[in-house]
Amino acid sequence: MRTWRVAVIDHYRNRSRGGHGTHVAFAGLPNVEIVAAADPDEESRQATRHETGAPRSYADWGELLDRENPDIVCVCSRLPTQHLDVVVGAAEAGCHVYCEKPLAVSLADADRMIEAADTVGVRLAVAHLGRYAAVFQALRELIRSGGIGRPLSVFCRGKEDERGGGEDMLVLGSHLLDLARLFFGDPQWVFGHVTVEGRDFTRADTCDPTEPVGCVGGDGITALYGFADGVRGQFESRRGLYEGGEPRMGITVVGSEATLSVRFDNDRRLRLRRSRRPMEEGGPFEIIPTSPQPAPPGAEPLHATTGAQGYFARNNRQAALDLLDAIAEWRDPLASGRDARWSLEMIHGVYVSHLERRAVPLPLIDRRHPLEKNAAAE
Repeated sequence: MRTWRVAVIDHYRNRSRGGHGTHVAFAGLPNVEIVAAADPDEESRQATRHETGAPRSYADWGELLDRENPDIVCVCSRLPTQHLDVVVGAAEAGCHVYCEKPLAVSLADADRMIEAADTVGVRLAVAHLGRYAAVFQALRELIRSGGIGRPLSVFCRGKEDERGGGEDMLVLGSHLLDLARLFFGDPQWVFGHVTVEGRDFTRADTCDPTEPVGCVGGDGITALYGFADGVRGQFESRRGLYEGGEPRMGITVVGSEATLSVRFDNDRRLRLRRSRRPMEEGGPFEIIPTSPQPAPPGAEPLHATTGAQGYFARNNRQAALDLLDAIAEWRDPLASGRDARWSLEMIHGVYVSHLERRAVPLPLIDRRHPLEKNAAAE
């Protein structure tokens, strides 16, 4: 069996928000060698090298690609503004890529990344970890097996902290919208409404986010999506509702016979309410046990096993294993670049719908960011 050479590329690790463990996704796996790390920031570079066990490090990621000739590159920056050049450069160097989310700033950038990977014939995976989590796999199976009757609606709620609204939709809502699509397929249309301090958002209200993730807008967002078979999806985020304590972020799936729900707390348990009564009336939930997938033979213990960090560690590892299988089986990863592009379609569609004051079909025709100045001018 071959040994896979993995390189880790970061870019000024975001110390205020922390990381999601993408850089150690391949650490401790059998037949995997982390050969080098790259980051232009000395402190971040040395931290990454220490945590991954990489024997060498570089300030310039291009030099790493030239010298190390890796098979796989982990693109670890949580900022989509720092993904395009690295993903395209790695793909053109013949490297498979595992990239942090959100994948891109614009749909045009996402298109370019996917095209670069397809042209060379490498796999592009994105860290939408919910696709690999046992709790969401169990939720999906209950839907498919008829465990909730006829699926009716899926409700997605962002974290609703100081980023509530547009930034929350991009950074955290991308996970939820990706899961909604995993459960119910491609959405056909979106109708969105965006507000700022209670009034309708305009392009002039586009603001700087708390971290450079691209153009965002609005402190309140409500979006309705149309899926096949009459399933309706809703995303909502309002700024300042979460100040610690019980999380608001989560996803709820309503069927004709029962309701499923997962909150993004440290436990992320699957809850089932067996009732035909409308969800808004409330009622008791029972916990449906789920078990993480076992570690592959020969793998080293995970660096974290409990709480949110354990969730990141387990599912980054599952994503890494799936990417290796996808390469061998010549298929898209379970969380592919194409899937990540769809979540961006769903996000940008909210702005397009609001600004045009109508439901808009998906996917979008205009691939530019809908809040950019050149798009506004036209």
